[in-house]
Amino acid sequence: MRPLQKMRTWWRGLERKEVTLQPSVTAVAHAGYSGEVVTPSSAMALSAVWACTNLVAGTIASLPFEVHRKAGRLTAVDPSHPLHGIIYDSPNYDQTALDFWEFLNFSLELRGNAYAQVERNQAGRVVALYPIHPDAVSVRRTEAGALEYRWTREGRSYQGADRAVLHVRGPGGDPLGGMSTLQVGYQAFASAQAADRAAASTFANGLRPSGVLKFKEWLTDEQRELVEEKLPSRYMGAVNAGRPFIAEGGVEYQSLSISPEDAQMLETRQFSVEEICRFFGVPPVMIGHPGSATAWPTSVEQQGLLFQRFTLRRRVKRIEQAVAKQLMTPAERAAGYSVRFNMEALLRGDSAARSAFYGSMTQMGAMTINEVRERENLAPVPGGDVPRMQMQNVPITEAGKNNGTQ
Repeated sequence: MRPLQKMRTWWRGLERKEVTLQPSVTAVAHAGYSGEVVTPSSAMALSAVWACTNLVAGTIASLPFEVHRKAGRLTAVDPSHPLHGIIYDSPNYDQTALDFWEFLNFSLELRGNAYAQVERNQAGRVVALYPIHPDAVSVRRTEAGALEYRWTREGRSYQGADRAVLHVRGPGGDPLGGMSTLQVGYQAFASAQAADRAAASTFANGLRPSGVLKFKEWLTDEQRELVEEKLPSRYMGAVNAGRPFIAEGGVEYQSLSISPEDAQMLETRQFSVEEICRFFGVPPVMIGHPGSATAWPTSVEQQGLLFQRFTLRRRVKRIEQAVAKQLMTPAERAAGYSVRFNMEALLRGDSAARSAFYGSMTQMGAMTINEVRERENLAPVPGGDVPRMQMQNVPITEAGKNNGTQ
């Protein structure tokens, strides 16, 4: 079996059953007041949870993750650093950088922690990163004060200190681990699951209200079996919707329940979507839900900016600092090395915003024409390396001096 197939088989196996290789490792599961048990698998069945986690994890994973070095007042990408190729292009033999970071971001959103096994060479340099399922990891503080990790990967057990594991913690936690969104908001997710289950039951009954069959006399055993078993199979379910009910022998049918609109089922499900978006910090419009007209700015562009500033920025910073602290040496950080997600890549799909940004930067002399062309993957032009500035509102006595007139 190929390594990638082994990893997929191992991941699916962990999703199907609780991990028992480590006594302290259990899957995240909470029961809400509604009676629904919330786990990562059950929560992901909610379209809003899947959309929010997929949006956050996919957006961050798609950003270029680069090693930068500061020299004087300038900071530039340094592709020669050994860590650059690992976090930017290929963390391990099986995965691309997008696959790897998407896995870690999904782990952060659903379980509050993201782990990767660090492989180093004899010189101590990082040569590969292998993702670890969060449910297969246990963390403890030793008597000496160090963190000790125990985990399983591909059927093997491992144990190591913090240098052996890249650990990105979720918000509000401690050195042993962070808190997950599902852990904090399990009541809201349980209510959403209950609403989905109620809606599914309504559809299973063909959107027909339940009622009472009235008989004038006591039923025999044969008649009772007919009513309880035969009639539901013939008239219940979406496939039987609209079938005429045959009443004979003095049978009367009386409807008892109310319609889904009267029960405010649709309003409940809409509120659940907005609650889930609130927990993940995602504007509802970005997952295909209009949301409340007063809760967010009316402009989709402004909602996108809020998403970048207040949702993505903190998550991106958390990963950057974890990678720099755990995968770089103090000497490298002192020499000006750092890691950074290129947030400007979010402008690639917006030509108007990209054009306005380049126009402002070239007009104030902050960027040259060739720097702009390089970012757009265009060949340099002669004279394009000279910064330029517009001359506006100059004194009238200075007008025309550059071209030799007075």
